[in-house]
Amino acid sequence: MTDGTAGQDRFADDLVFGADPVLEPWNRAGVLSAADLHVVDRLGRLSGERITDDAKLGVALVVRAVRQGSTCLALDGVTESIAGSAPEDVRVPSAQALADALARCPLVAGAGTGPLRPLVLADSDDGPLLYLHKYFRQEHVIRSVLDDRAARAPEVDPDALREAVYRAFGEPGAADADGSSDDVATVDARQRLAGFVAAGRWITVLAGGPGTGKTFTVARILATLEHLAEHRLRIGLCAPTGRAAAQLESSVASYRRDATPIRAVTVHSLLSWRPGANPRYNRTNTLPHDVVVVDETSMLSMTAMSYVLDAIRPDARIIFVGDPHQLESVDAGAVLADLVDRVEAGAATTTADARVRAAEAATLAGMRVSDDAGGPPDPDAVVDDTDPDAVVDDTDLSRISAGVITLRRGHRNSPGIAALATAINDGDADRVADLVQSGLPGVALVDPTRPDPVQEAVTTWGRDLLVAADQGDEVTALAALNRHRVLCAHREGRWGVQGWTDQITDWIAGGHTYLPLTPATAMSRPGRPILVTVNDKETDTSNGDCGVVIRDVRATPGPGDLTSGAELPLTVAFARGDSGVHRVHPARLSDVVPAYAMTIHRSQGSQYGAVTVVLPPVGSELLTRELLYTAITRAQEQVWIVGTLDVLKAAVNRRVARASGLRSRIRQVSQ
Repeated sequence: MTDGTAGQDRFADDLVFGADPVLEPWNRAGVLSAADLHVVDRLGRLSGERITDDAKLGVALVVRAVRQGSTCLALDGVTESIAGSAPEDVRVPSAQALADALARCPLVAGAGTGPLRPLVLADSDDGPLLYLHKYFRQEHVIRSVLDDRAARAPEVDPDALREAVYRAFGEPGAADADGSSDDVATVDARQRLAGFVAAGRWITVLAGGPGTGKTFTVARILATLEHLAEHRLRIGLCAPTGRAAAQLESSVASYRRDATPIRAVTVHSLLSWRPGANPRYNRTNTLPHDVVVVDETSMLSMTAMSYVLDAIRPDARIIFVGDPHQLESVDAGAVLADLVDRVEAGAATTTADARVRAAEAATLAGMRVSDDAGGPPDPDAVVDDTDPDAVVDDTDLSRISAGVITLRRGHRNSPGIAALATAINDGDADRVADLVQSGLPGVALVDPTRPDPVQEAVTTWGRDLLVAADQGDEVTALAALNRHRVLCAHREGRWGVQGWTDQITDWIAGGHTYLPLTPATAMSRPGRPILVTVNDKETDTSNGDCGVVIRDVRATPGPGDLTSGAELPLTVAFARGDSGVHRVHPARLSDVVPAYAMTIHRSQGSQYGAVTVVLPPVGSELLTRELLYTAITRAQEQVWIVGTLDVLKAAVNRRVARASGLRSRIRQVSQ
């Protein structure tokens, strides 16, 4: 699918000739892909036994579910998941019929010809769940590690802990611990609470939207743990992508100041995990770190999460950081959302003692425990009355006792963008529509047929970038680079990155004719923003790095240089830290694409002054609440949403539904 067109035609290349007669109608209706049918056929052949029609459909649907990002198939939700798309005149079996058929299926119960059992049927609080064995095993690993670590706690002296937290975060009601003007002006109570929780638990989840101070909090947590430690801590920083890892390293370094720098790496590098192979580090060969921080956890797949937890020593702390409302991993799993939601679902292991410790920590952090959560607290406790979120209710206390801290006070997005993000997360489509039409500062809905405001903003941005780059002013060019970005749901088509890249190039050219902007021509002229698409140690660039082509004022023209005429040769400048610049010759960068526009998935973890969000048509499968939220929260000051009200409401009303057993208690397994 390229541009979100609905209908059967988009599946025309996915039809299977001579398909199983039971599954063929589902394939023709677009519910099942060719890959789904081929997997079912292969498994059936390996079992060597007959598979009933209902079981065959169940197997195909679980393969489809994994392809769409779930780790299992929730049988009770099958009817809803295929609503409106089931083939005509075909019986849709009930959840119970599917469960009964699958329980007898040789792929679940085992075949007489051998021990092959590639599927697992489990009973849970949310009804029967069907897994491919791989994902059931991975969920079991995650659940076991979480429960084991929740059942015990590090030994920490209470007085020493309070001293360490107050030293790192400041005492309740006080300003930032060191009063630095470049830090968050005031440490809020939830950030301070995170310090207490992370020191007193083996696993902590630090959740929050953009600009809520997650990285700032992580740096202070590390300072707290280092102060408590009797030896120098071995700290591991990692993230799913090279770009996210580089940003984590830079941000933590800026808050740690004179502390020893900590290098951040990708999750794959941390585990020595190469494609097609198992990680070098695992439960029998654990990582040496005392503390491991995983940033952008929402991008972590189920497989990656199970490998991370399996490889960390039982006596090492783990801190997961991210925004559970953002887009999930491109692979199966929504682990960060699962870790947050499993508390409310009752799947998280908590005790009365854990709730008591959580209430004590909240009080020490400057929060008030409400009566419904077991208050009142110590009457002599200092409560941060300047923080409207410094109140712990019963739900909050349950999450805190399970090690989940949600930061709520934003410091980065404009009030208008923050209000819009809240309405999107709440699923309030009418409120979202009112906000984008109310003249709210920093927020605007743009008619796709009349994109004048976007054209003006993008043209000004592109030409300012060109002027600075042509003069070789790398500092100004890099500052301009992140001033604006166009974000699209799709790569191809009218509403995708390619279509908008062509449009933006025409706007900036102002009638001049240039070669079409492609990866091959992206670095042929100064002022072009480019995006690196692979990790490359030789050039010290990461997948997701954005740079700008500039004139190299330090060099002299040479006949072999890639130039525009006889001017100075070109270089590509990348920002490093707060003021550093990393330069790479264009000839050394082979895996790059133009970056006037980029996909919303690519933008995760980044921030821009202004953002233009291009919404696809209503029929697009990518049009979801999570996609819209991720896109608009990339903007700090201004967001233009190109689309109609109907499309906007459709996005708000459609949530990504990924089935998972982590949010439920597994009671019985058919194996």
